[in-house]
Amino acid sequence: MPTTVLCGQHYKTFANRFGDFPVRVEMLSRFRSTKEINKTIKDLKAGLVDIVIGTHRLLSKDVGFKDLGLLIIDEEQRFGVKHKEKIKELKTNVDVITLTATPIPRTLHMSLIGVRDMSVMAEAPQDRMPIQTFVMEFDMETVRDAISRELGRGGQVFYVFNNVERIASMAERIARKIPYARVAYAHGKMTERQLEDLMYDFVNGEIDVLVTTTIIETGLDIPNANTIIIHNADKMGLSQLYQLRGRVGRSNRMAYAFMMYERDKILTEVAEKRLQAIKGFTDLGSGVKIAMRDLEIRGAGNILGASQSGHLGEVGYDLYCKMLEESISVKKGNKPKIDFETKIDIQVDAFIPKTYISDEMSKMDIYKRISAIETLEDYDDMRDELKDRFGDIPTQVENLMQVVLIKAKAHDNFITEIKGDNKKLELFMWPEAQIDVERIPILVREYKGALRLVNGERPRFEYRPRIKGTVIEITNRILEDLSTLRG
Repeated sequence: MPTTVLCGQHYKTFANRFGDFPVRVEMLSRFRSTKEINKTIKDLKAGLVDIVIGTHRLLSKDVGFKDLGLLIIDEEQRFGVKHKEKIKELKTNVDVITLTATPIPRTLHMSLIGVRDMSVMAEAPQDRMPIQTFVMEFDMETVRDAISRELGRGGQVFYVFNNVERIASMAERIARKIPYARVAYAHGKMTERQLEDLMYDFVNGEIDVLVTTTIIETGLDIPNANTIIIHNADKMGLSQLYQLRGRVGRSNRMAYAFMMYERDKILTEVAEKRLQAIKGFTDLGSGVKIAMRDLEIRGAGNILGASQSGHLGEVGYDLYCKMLEESISVKKGNKPKIDFETKIDIQVDAFIPKTYISDEMSKMDIYKRISAIETLEDYDDMRDELKDRFGDIPTQVENLMQVVLIKAKAHDNFITEIKGDNKKLELFMWPEAQIDVERIPILVREYKGALRLVNGERPRFEYRPRIKGTVIEITNRILEDLSTLRG
């Protein structure tokens, strides 16, 4: 894990858990002396250490393992590309578990397209409550009130101020405003001993307000700290804000997070989206949703290594993703996807009305995501999200999602085009369709004249419904029956 404080917490937990077993647990971090570090590294190479917990120090060239069997990476989003390249060398022949509350866009995308397996722990610990989140302009009176309320119920406060040069004056300003509060400050340029003593005092309740840089972003587990105020929140990343907010609300008490930005400041579009997202996703276990939103805002990044590789820029990102998905699918032993396009031209109103989504950027985003629907599960997820974000779904939008789902079903059934209405449908078959031709006459007879096969340059099924229904209902029905022809 990347932070010294988190490393120390994990070391204590492991040492306690394995205290009654013949397991040797060691730690590599700057909380250890040079002599202790050298001895741990020597014993690691000799196989005398069973479990080692460390910061980035574990990735140094002088660290080696006799027989590494399991690699656990905590707070994966805190590691840079160079560190991950080093981790790849470590994990060639070992099992790897990666833990993160907010996977970075690159890692999340790798999971979504199948490069990595992903498990989501969505159930919150017992009695935990969502953190009440407020986004607002900086106001010292609001800061005073928030701190006073927390101290009034016997709690403690984090004040995140990510400027080492000015952090002492900020702590002094808060102390003047709330004279009865015990205020201290911490930052990464302090010595190991200073930081350790400060954190120890805060954990033991001897500090009421800890003014700190983002060094508390990961690791700290202090159930009594249930208010966090983040100064200049607009300058921070989405996953960083989520991690910082996660420092509070770690008990059964209601917690509060105040995301503040400079008064009268015009926020950039990206900063505004981030703050809107952090305010919107307050439910426990929202880390993956936050990461998904970050993926939309930032993009997936380069998943091929430390530098841009191949011809990604030339083929285009969407085409590249499609090619990559197909290659991964084949590697997994699945059959390659059939290479043809399916067109749908049926008479139905299918669009997103301006009265439903007025913002053009949001509308384009939703159009793009609806076009990616391939399964009933995709359809249900999209439907739930639309209802949650924009309200009851209009008929036109429902039709649009149904048409996209029909397109996916048609493609699975080797159909290149569907056109018509609820009085006549034409379904054109792919010439190389892998179907059971002996089943066709049986299927045609079952329809008693309503369905017929027309051979020619473009073989097709003509269907004249004898029952009432919308064109979508009728198309779905015929596609279900045509699926029985697949070989």
